[in-house]
Amino acid sequence: MTWTIQPRSKFGRLAAITGGSGPKVLLVHGVGLRAEAWGGQLEILARTCRVMAVDMPGHGESSRLASNPQMADFTDAIVMTLTEPVVVIGHSFGAMIALDMASRYSDLVLGVAALNGIFQRDVAAKDAVLARAASLDGKITADPNATLIRWFGAEPSGARSACQEWLSEVDPAGYRDAYHVFAAEDGPSDKALRNLQCPALFLTGEDEPNSTPQMSRRMAESTPFGRAAVLKGAAHMLPMTHATEVTAILEKFIQDTQIDEK
Repeated sequence: MTWTIQPRSKFGRLAAITGGSGPKVLLVHGVGLRAEAWGGQLEILARTCRVMAVDMPGHGESSRLASNPQMADFTDAIVMTLTEPVVVIGHSFGAMIALDMASRYSDLVLGVAALNGIFQRDVAAKDAVLARAASLDGKITADPNATLIRWFGAEPSGARSACQEWLSEVDPAGYRDAYHVFAAEDGPSDKALRNLQCPALFLTGEDEPNSTPQMSRRMAESTPFGRAAVLKGAAHMLPMTHATEVTAILEKFIQDTQIDEK
């Protein structure tokens, strides 16, 4: 599988890959990446859905937000691109955004899927992510090697090479802004999960040390219409490393969400 850069449509200050027809599906990537991170899902989902894979603010071809943005600023900027309800699917920091959107904009979210989402990190994990955030000055591109090791290990692959390129080319200030929010946040609140009234999928990898299976299961158990799924042999970058399995799970979730709406 290749991760070729694709043409964009502009939505104000944000850009997105769009395609297909049918129910609308919004895809939100993680920190340091770009819409092409959904390259394993875009073509297949576009056969039955109208897909919009957005470049997060400060990433890809999307403009940065104002100085010192907060979680809500990222969500609000992406919501501004919407004109109708969607199924929103987010990965990593994108999962945080997707869940925040489902909580605060419930009229616009038919269903939410959080891939590799975090929930109440332990002290060691919190300290580690805050230390990484503190090392970013917004001027110099961060060395991607430690990130790539966490995500993929040392084995070369097309997905690893693509992420290395994106992490090396991302706007340092946009990366810092997003990573600071990602590090400061701890996932959805218990109250937000209890009040979530749409179908919710929490998907992660069996070998994921940070967005752990336990986190996904706890979020699903706290949500009225939630369920958890754990992919065997997968870790943090499962939309890329396990594209076929992830796409099949998302297709089924989208289909079930549409049935629930009828």
